[in-house]
Amino acid sequence: MHAITIPEPGGPEALVWAEVPDPVPGEGEVLVDVAATAVNRADLLQRQGFYPPPPGAPVYPGLECSGRVAAVGPGATGWAVGDEVCALLAGGGYAEKVAVPAGQLLPVPNGVDVVTAAALPEVAATVWSNVFMVAHLRPGETLLVHGGASGIGTMAIQLGKAVGARVAVTAGSPDKLARCAELGADVLIDYREQDFVQEVRKATGGAGADVILDIIGAKYLERNVEALAVNGRLAVIGLQGGRKAELNLGALLAKRAAVTATSLRGRPLAEKAAIVAAVREHVWPLVAAGAVRPVVDRVLPMTAAAEAHRVLEDSTHVGKVLLTGPSAS
Repeated sequence: MHAITIPEPGGPEALVWAEVPDPVPGEGEVLVDVAATAVNRADLLQRQGFYPPPPGAPVYPGLECSGRVAAVGPGATGWAVGDEVCALLAGGGYAEKVAVPAGQLLPVPNGVDVVTAAALPEVAATVWSNVFMVAHLRPGETLLVHGGASGIGTMAIQLGKAVGARVAVTAGSPDKLARCAELGADVLIDYREQDFVQEVRKATGGAGADVILDIIGAKYLERNVEALAVNGRLAVIGLQGGRKAELNLGALLAKRAAVTATSLRGRPLAEKAAIVAAVREHVWPLVAAGAVRPVVDRVLPMTAAAEAHRVLEDSTHVGKVLLTGPSAS
């Protein structure tokens, strides 16, 4: 088969479409002919040499995919050759085929085509596990989403609204904020022109956000705690603004607030399977009903992975950037 390889870390030009050995499904795995994959910021870090795949994972980038089952390995149940699926991966999505633990597979939701389904697994699993399984967002609460126009952000807006929360977002342009509003965001904050702490307080009568989903990390830590309501929960899932910052424990104590930080890629298989099962139970019916939809900025051929990486680096996109393989049709 062919896959996007990274012979040497570097810029987008480091991505090379090359012939590689075919994967063989192991115990409990299913082989998928890849129709499409999606580009995530973790892929950019891996390309630069900063985020290697966990032990045993494919070395090629790609944290999610969609396609059709090509073979079922020993001990894998619940799937048959020809099934249209999408999957959460530890790596390997930028390829013509990938072997996936059966517990990380999902059926393509009703009403979604097999290519577009590649936009769903990583964002659905990330948002559901952090906003709902960890931070326990409830109806009537306020959710603040940083990077509202990103793949994660567009999913978080829709899921927050679907459960009856009020959603505030930050984004870097009026156009991106307009797209967030179309998805249901209630409070629109241009982080280049406005202070999100003040804007959230203004929108909540001084109370603050009950849950904050943060992709920035260190740069926003102090202000995120300021923006939290009493009993608020801050979920950190990205480090685009750095790794280290001081945390005022007094402010956290006064608010009886919590800070959590999670990643998805390196979790044990059982934890990933539990998250995927929860997504199938809670998110997939919303997708099938049209209450939640994948947001796709553009679709490029997998051989144009370098161009897709440049799009993410320029942050001009809204939602997901997809790459299609030969099995797309």
